[in-house]
Amino acid sequence: MSVKMYIESNKDRFIEELFSLIRIPSVSAKQENKQDMAACAARWVELLLASGADKAEVMPTAGNPVVYGEKILSPEAKTVLVYAHYDVMPAEPLELWKSKPFEPEIREGRIWARGADDDKGQAMMQVKGFETALKQELLGCNVKFIFEGEEEIGSTNLEAFCLAHKDLLKADVIVVSDTSMVSAETPSLTTGLRGLAYWELEVTGPNRDLHSGHFGGAVANPVNILCKLMADITDDDGRITIPGFYEDVEVVSKAEREMIARIPFDEEKYKAAIGVDELFGEKGYSTLERNSCRPSFDICGIWGGYTGEGSKTVLPSKAYAKVSCRLVPHQNHAKISKLFEDYITSVAPASVKVKVTPSHGGEGYVCPIDMPAYRAAEEAVEVAFGKKPLAVRRGGSIPIISTFEQVLGIKTVLMGFGLEQNAIHSPNESCMLDFFYKGIESVAEFYRRYK
Repeated sequence: MSVKMYIESNKDRFIEELFSLIRIPSVSAKQENKQDMAACAARWVELLLASGADKAEVMPTAGNPVVYGEKILSPEAKTVLVYAHYDVMPAEPLELWKSKPFEPEIREGRIWARGADDDKGQAMMQVKGFETALKQELLGCNVKFIFEGEEEIGSTNLEAFCLAHKDLLKADVIVVSDTSMVSAETPSLTTGLRGLAYWELEVTGPNRDLHSGHFGGAVANPVNILCKLMADITDDDGRITIPGFYEDVEVVSKAEREMIARIPFDEEKYKAAIGVDELFGEKGYSTLERNSCRPSFDICGIWGGYTGEGSKTVLPSKAYAKVSCRLVPHQNHAKISKLFEDYITSVAPASVKVKVTPSHGGEGYVCPIDMPAYRAAEEAVEVAFGKKPLAVRRGGSIPIISTFEQVLGIKTVLMGFGLEQNAIHSPNESCMLDFFYKGIESVAEFYRRYK
């Protein structure tokens, strides 16, 4: 039986196994879902064992548990470590979903649910691809699995887990399916990720909310101050104004910029898809360069004062913001975090008090395209999708990838099967059924080649 035939004859079971995971609301950001995290980890153990792992277990951390599994053919064989995460983003706002986020549905050739892509769908592609390769006697390497439950909240405890279990996690390469392709018509492999730095700001003015008529114009408004502080972080050319911010930024080579320019990209369709009339970014770079290999700054949330129905003439006591920077290779997130904190405290006026609280972060990552595992992935995707995949840097961040390299000394191949229209982290997340099966085929074909 061929790989395609095995997938075809088992496709309904593969879907139902994925649905059994999706129905568990493993939202790591909410304490109320703590039991769901444990239930999802336990379900993954069952699925790994059923798919052919020799052993699988739930292993504790200081936070949500890690799922570990393995299939060892020989101590002399190469070893692949498959990483994924079983936690998902909160589903809110629920009223924007066309179907219940944790009751998966198949409509219009897609799976609709929270986690359909990120990352339960893609993790299932890895596990079912492994099963297919094993059943078709294509597997020539050892395979280990490490699935965490905290990726969506910064992988807080995974580095400590890796440090404590370095021998257990020994491998020749790590394979991750948690990234996206250029488009349904243009398969690609991700060769670079941006790093991340994240902060929360609290700006305090008067010791209580004040009447804006009695005090407006005489007392600094924390919301006004916060808005100005945030607006001044980028200039009219889209450059970040924090002193020293660009000191370690990697200069993208002419050859890579030419390669990026060859990626199929329709700017008008891009704007239409997200409902904007004009794009904005750092002067001197294309849109694809700006969102993949250049750093950025964004306000992720900002609030303060009265936001209820109707009006209330108040001068608020406090204002808040959550902000982030996407970083490029060689930018250290701890260094950038300190630069940001120093900058904000130096420019904040004496009329308010500013508190900066750093949150999670991580380094960028670049994958060498001459690695045997990368070449195996490239050939495998070409078989499944009918086209040789492009090598593309992506703008997102998976901070644990650089941690793996630093702690375990292992490079990662990013073999992702998502699409931008899958709306991960948003209402109505989905995954194309066709991509789900092609992803499984790609993973099986990878194991045919990586020995």
